[in-house]
Amino acid sequence: MKHVLPVALLVLIVVGVYLLVTNLFSEQITIDAPNRSIDVIDQSGSDTMPEDGATTTRIDVSTTTADDAVDTTLPSSSVLGQSVSGREIVAHHVGSGDTEILLVGGIHGGYSPNTTELVEELHAQYDAMGAPVGLRLTFIPLLNPDGAAMGSGAEGRFNARDVDLNRNFDCEWEETGMWRSQEVSGGTEPFSEPESKAIRDYVTTHNIAGAVVYYSAAGEVFPAECGESGVLPTTTELLDAYADAADYIAKETFDYYTVTGDMANWLAKRNIPTISVLLSNHSDMEFESNLAGVTAALGVLQ
Repeated sequence: MKHVLPVALLVLIVVGVYLLVTNLFSEQITIDAPNRSIDVIDQSGSDTMPEDGATTTRIDVSTTTADDAVDTTLPSSSVLGQSVSGREIVAHHVGSGDTEILLVGGIHGGYSPNTTELVEELHAQYDAMGAPVGLRLTFIPLLNPDGAAMGSGAEGRFNARDVDLNRNFDCEWEETGMWRSQEVSGGTEPFSEPESKAIRDYVTTHNIAGAVVYYSAAGEVFPAECGESGVLPTTTELLDAYADAADYIAKETFDYYTVTGDMANWLAKRNIPTISVLLSNHSDMEFESNLAGVTAALGVLQ
């Protein structure tokens, strides 16, 4: 019996030390997650912090999808197809929600290079801060890579077969379309071009809930519609929200000249709420304005 007491004391000491160490460890790894916010990415490409007195736009992303909540089984990018000359048409994806939104630039290649730059920067911004909860954002910066390779003049508007891709979709299609007062090729039939086929195949195999298509240049936003079906109610909401937030002019219809085979109008034909955003010129992204416009549009679709 004289050995029982020392053994019991030893056991109590060991148990006490174990409980103390466990408690200290658990306290060290318990961290409260604060609400997050993120700076809008510096479009100058500088890695430095803003100078004293400079203002930085901050967006509250406490309700957006956190990086560790993203479904890693979904691809972050995908190749939709190839151009006439074999260049890849790439889509970038952010978020894992059930509602997919499409943002497309570069349908007129080198003629509207700022649309490609804008969609690339929008992708970078949302990739950094995450997609709004419930949404999956798909960015297609350059639908016409062959046109981009041809240069920034009017020749860069067309693909390698000299087809205006924005005249090659199945909405009031005609073989010969118009661009201002100039006749342009709409292809031999709707979706005769691999670039427009790539978009068609993606859209018809995914549940797209809304789309924004970028062109230049006017500083205006237009609703998409096809035939006599009229403008979808949600399209009108998108139009007003985007134009108001971006400080662009909202127009009821595109009436500068007759447009046939238009991509945005084809999306509307498929009952997808779609707007066409025409940037103010052929060089400026007007990033802050368009980021505000996209944010407002996503609020309508969320």
